[in-house]
Amino acid sequence: MIETALQQHLVARGASYGDDRGIALPRHFGDPEAEYRALVGGAALVDAGFRTLVRATGPDRLSFLQGMLSNDVAGLGAGEGCPALLLTVQGRVTADLRLVALADEMLLDCDLRARDGLVAALKALLIADDVELILPAEPPALIGVEGPDAARLLAGVSALAPFAHTALAIAGADVRVQRASEVHGDGFVLHVPAQHAAAVWDALVTAGARPCGMAALEGRRVEVGVPRIGLDMDEKTLALEVPVEDAISATKGCYLGQEVVARGTARGHVNRRLVPLLLAGPAPASGAPLVRDGKDVGHLTTVAQAFGAGTMAALGFVRREHWEPGTELAVRGGHAVTVARVASWPLA
Repeated sequence: MIETALQQHLVARGASYGDDRGIALPRHFGDPEAEYRALVGGAALVDAGFRTLVRATGPDRLSFLQGMLSNDVAGLGAGEGCPALLLTVQGRVTADLRLVALADEMLLDCDLRARDGLVAALKALLIADDVELILPAEPPALIGVEGPDAARLLAGVSALAPFAHTALAIAGADVRVQRASEVHGDGFVLHVPAQHAAAVWDALVTAGARPCGMAALEGRRVEVGVPRIGLDMDEKTLALEVPVEDAISATKGCYLGQEVVARGTARGHVNRRLVPLLLAGPAPASGAPLVRDGKDVGHLTTVAQAFGAGTMAALGFVRREHWEPGTELAVRGGHAVTVARVASWPLA
């Protein structure tokens, strides 16, 4: 299991850990409901070590990425950024990204578990482009500061536009701060030299941020509809089947998978879609089938405690005939009977 740069430090501070698809991440710090409240109403601190950075360098980096990624990246200047997807030719999702434009390189912030597939897919498409894709020898630690009070803890960031970034000094470390959130909220992602991660974490706790584990983060993610690569979308998932509109430009020219996206957009519908589901009954496993009138009509992808909604909830794919809010589906799994009711975002 992969350890993040903060694991030993957070274990010593009371974090309860779990295996998050091959990465050891804090489940909670003793009170996941209070952590959720900080996430939505205060300032929450998240070990975002499930994400990492890839460096794209070389004079052709912008033109190459413009032809590969779903968003308009060619016009990004130093200090700017944006979300984007790498799709297959068939319009299916290989990776979701946050781009960070610097004067002489582009940083690709991606899920650690999708990094190797992302790099391999991009390298396979390099022909005559003068571009290098580099895995940093000492990857920075990524730390999330989430919530409406997050900007108060980070001097000089309140005016940052979405996905813009700046450099700050925190606890004696040079830190890059990007305005971005894991849960569509007020938030920032910090790129911290790994050797300074513990000191930066402690400085932010002293400033008023509450450590927050994955239980609260995943619950909020389900409530607001943020799909995660490897759980809610992958290379079997069409980009139009998941709520990733902010990562797709409607005006840019050709990019990998663009024809499929354009065709689906013109048609006006897809055959299935990721939807929020409120659960009643025993908590089912991710991947459990959804049934209506004895027929499979979809499946669950993420199951979590939605603290704001006051119930267990899930994300799941449902066929278009059954995704109307209020529709009740049965979750098939062993002898347990769980009802999944289609809802609308946000759940809370």
